[in-house]
Amino acid sequence: MKLPLNLKKKMEPFFYLSPALIVMIILIAVPITMVILFSFFDNVIINKNPTFVGLANYYDVLTDPIFFTALKNTTFFVGISVLAHLILGIMFALLLNSKYIGKKTKALFRIIFILPWLFTEAIIAILWRLLLNPNGIVNYLLQIFNFLGTSIDWLGSIDLALVSVTIINIWSGYPFYMISLLAGLQGIPQELYEASSIDGANAMNQFFYITIPQLKPILLSLITLDLVWTIQQFTLIWMTTGGGPLHASETLSTYIYKQAFSSFQYSKAATTSVIVLLICIVLAIFYAKQQKGEGLK
Repeated sequence: MKLPLNLKKKMEPFFYLSPALIVMIILIAVPITMVILFSFFDNVIINKNPTFVGLANYYDVLTDPIFFTALKNTTFFVGISVLAHLILGIMFALLLNSKYIGKKTKALFRIIFILPWLFTEAIIAILWRLLLNPNGIVNYLLQIFNFLGTSIDWLGSIDLALVSVTIINIWSGYPFYMISLLAGLQGIPQELYEASSIDGANAMNQFFYITIPQLKPILLSLITLDLVWTIQQFTLIWMTTGGGPLHASETLSTYIYKQAFSSFQYSKAATTSVIVLLICIVLAIFYAKQQKGEGLK
């Protein structure tokens, strides 16, 4: 039986999209569904016949003090990282877009500023472990200039581990903001600045009333993506501190990993993963509403 011509034309785009949709279903939808189901059973994978426990895993996770330590650390890690990425990204983008800097200087700055983005997270982690080692270059320089009396184990200190790994994440992530915002700045019509100058606006007025409003869609996209990515950050933390010492730098990602592959509590790991998924969904909904609002203006 042949399909009507008009129906065939309507279905044609879906046929072209079907290979990608099938891959997405297999690699994304199926694993997410399995993780959600695992969260309602008692220690799946290890048990041949896992029993349905309802919300018991959620109760266990939400009453675990280590979970709240990981949640608190994640909030600090994400909040400071995203804020610093935003500030540094805007600063460096404005610098590279400035008309007061020559082309050669801009090219040099662009190479320097983009360097962190060229390395993988594993290489960045190894590099900073060497730099922040008690016998590393950071301690050596601080001691030469009399900022330190004795060497500090930056990644092994309960007080400094989380701060140190946050600084590493800030260094590795700001180029994404810088490049995106630089492209946005170059797309702002210069006539807006010229007209505002005639009206007596200074550089600060232009920044807050022209630059920021024009960059708002890009800023919202960057912040939302960065929040989701930073919440899920694992490699940098695991390869620098491993969530230690004594859970001082434990985040939700390392907490999930340890539940699954150290304690072999796969159901609780799945439960925590669902909680992280819900947080990311809330952020995605907020982003979609903001984008919809921008589209209606």
